[in-house]
Amino acid sequence: MTLDSLVYPASVRAKVLVDAKKAIFPYIGELAARTLGLDAGQVAEALLERERLGSTGFGRGIALPHAKLEGLGGVRGLFVQLARPIDFSAVDGLPVDLFFVLLSPVDAGADHLKALASASRMLRNEALADRLRGAKNDEALYALLVTDNDARDAA
Repeated sequence: MTLDSLVYPASVRAKVLVDAKKAIFPYIGELAARTLGLDAGQVAEALLERERLGSTGFGRGIALPHAKLEGLGGVRGLFVQLARPIDFSAVDGLPVDLFFVLLSPVDAGADHLKALASASRMLRNEALADRLRGAKNDEALYALLVTDNDARDAA
């Protein structure tokens, strides 16, 4: 599963100004509403519900929030780069500035897990994470996410 099948240019945002963990999920919900036609409140609540089970901040300033939702036609991703990192209760205690959000249909099963694994593998690449942090706009961020995924995964 490649990221270009999960994210679209409209679902990627650079330099987002969010100042606290409580504000990130409503922002993501609104982005999902605009780009995927989902209910903003439902998305925000589903992500928050998952986050209550334990932080999806897996370290080095990166989080992978995810949720399953009714009425979604397939696995979809959104990517948000914050202008400034926020406290996100990540496992390493570091603030988070890169969010890859994964939304899946309720019955996605293996596809959801494959997409999580693919996104996690990509985001663990420190050189790529540094480039994502340096992206100046939505278009540059999108290009970094979808360009040459196979080469990155092999690295």
